[in-house]
Formats: sequence, C-alpha cells, structure tokens
Amino acid sequence: MEPQIVSLDSPRLLDRMRAEIHLRHYSIRTEESYVDWARRYILYHGKRHPREMGAKEVRDFLSHLATERNVAASTQNQAKSALLFLYREVLKIELPWLDEVIAAKASRRLPVVLTPTEVRRLLAATSGATGLVVSLLYGTGMRLLEGLRLRVKDVEFERREIIVREGKGDKDRVTVLPENLVLPLMTHLEKVKALHARDLAEEFGEVSLPDALARKYPKAGKTWGWQFVFPSAVRSIDPRSGVERRHHLYEASVQRAVREAAKLAEIAKPVMPHVLRHSFATHLLQNGYDIRTVQALLGHKDVQTTMIYTHVLNKGGCGMGSPLDM
Repeated sequence: MEPQIVSLDSPRLLDRMRAEIHLRHYSIRTEESYVDWARRYILYHGKRHPREMGAKEVRDFLSHLATERNVAASTQNQAKSALLFLYREVLKIELPWLDEVIAAKASRRLPVVLTPTEVRRLLAATSGATGLVVSLLYGTGMRLLEGLRLRVKDVEFERREIIVREGKGDKDRVTVLPENLVLPLMTHLEKVKALHARDLAEEFGEVSLPDALARKYPKAGKTWGWQFVFPSAVRSIDPRSGVERRHHLYEASVQRAVREAAKLAEIAKPVMPHVLRHSFATHLLQNGYDIRTVQALLGHKDVQTTMIYTHVLNKGGCGMGSPLDM
C-alpha cells in the first residue's frame, strides 16, 4: 500500500490538533509550538500521514533535530511531547512503541547571575514601561511572561505583595512587591487607567480572560481589575477569537530593551530577562534568606531546583580558597 500523503494546503489534521489543544485549555504558545512541530514532522517525512509512520520515523526526526539541527535537549523533548499529543490525543493511537524513543537528557548548567552592581547599572540604563517591567522582574523574581500577564487586581499595594496567577505548572503563588517600586507602579497605573478609559469611550477596553470566565462573567473583561498592568501601546486582533483587544506588552520588546541596556551598561555576561530571576534568587540567599522562602517566592515545586543558586554562596565554588592566595 502506498503511503498516504498529507496536503498541508488542506490542514484538517492540524485543525483537529488545534481543537484538541483548545479543549484542554493549553496556552496559545503551546498551540503554536505543537502544531509547528507536527507540521515539521510531516514535512520531514515527505508529507506522509502520521498514521502511516511509527517509532522509526519519530526516532529519525528527533535524531535529525539533535545531530543536524543541533537543538537543545529541551527543544528536542518539546518536539517529542508534541508528537505524543498528535498520536495520543488527535489520532487516538496508543503508542507502546514510543517507549523506545528515549528523552534527551538536559545539560545541567549554572545560571548566569549579575552582581548587585551590575543590576544597578542595568536598571539605570532602562526607562519607561519596559524599564518598570525589568525592575519588577528583578524585584519579584517573576518570569517574563508572568510579569507581562500581571493583572491590576493582583497587585496588593497595602500588603506589599503580588499574586502570580497561572505560573509555570498552572500554579498560583505570592511574591514580594518591592517598596521602591510602589510609587512608580502607582504612577504607571494612573496612566494605564486613563488609557483604559479612552478604550471604553471608543467601545473597546475588553481584555482576554482565562478559561471560561468570559462566558461566566461576560462583562468582567472590561472591568479595571482585569486589565493588564503593562498593556500594549496598540490594540490588535486576538488570534483565537478574532476580537480587537489591547493585549499586554510584547515580550520581544522587553527582551530587546534588556539586551540594549546590557550593552549600555557594558555588562560582558549574556543578559536576558530570565537572568534577573536568577539574580533575585541568588541575592536573597546571599542576604541570609532561607532556601525554603526563596523556593516559595520562585514557585519551584522541588527545593532541588532552588539549590542551584547556592553555588554562589561558596567561596571559590567549593568553600575553600586557592593556594595562590595562601
């Protein structure tokens, strides 16, 4: 029997994959990633239908990613997860043969950490809303998207805390609101509130809501509490609903601002927004906070994940001096 050819001009299979992803309330980023990996898998094997392929084809594709494309282990495992979803949830095919496909082992790397002096130089080189985001990432330990998705209702000025909703692993947690950011954040929110008022006057002002809240509370999307703390300067079309809305700041804008600030501050280390989270955790430990507290602030499930930051507490990395200094 000749192999069945999939036409990507008629993406019924990929549409079914999107529908299954929507059903499980996965993020749009996961949707885009999974569909893209499924498309690459099909194209790599000459547009053959996944039903006609099995363990060998999956293994060949993942090997191609590792040996020819030189992708990271995490990227290779993401591709495997996407193909698992395609077979199990979309095609409803059991995969006993997938046990033969071994997950790539991620390398254990020490995180890049800025010194307090480097952090001050970096923050001094930023400004505006993106500068406030960068300061908040360092001051709270939030991930970039956690900071950008922050809603007005989750900033607790009186208690000096921020509630991080639907963090990694779909978990909520509480982190600290730095005293030095209270006034700048209040001033920023006054501007955001004026922008929201203009949107409402123009019959817009509705933001996307998580899961089924939009159906349960149809007017909640226009309320002040649900607005993004860091809204985009322009409205755009929601790719899922087709509704014109004001989304949060684009993450690439913050990433670019951090790179440019690192150059201005003449920091030789590779600096990206996540480095601020690493620096937050490391500096708390250096200042004497216990590791369980830092674990809770970061939202780590296992304290072993937080333990990686303890390497900076040891003199010379091993708790000893060099013989050259003796």
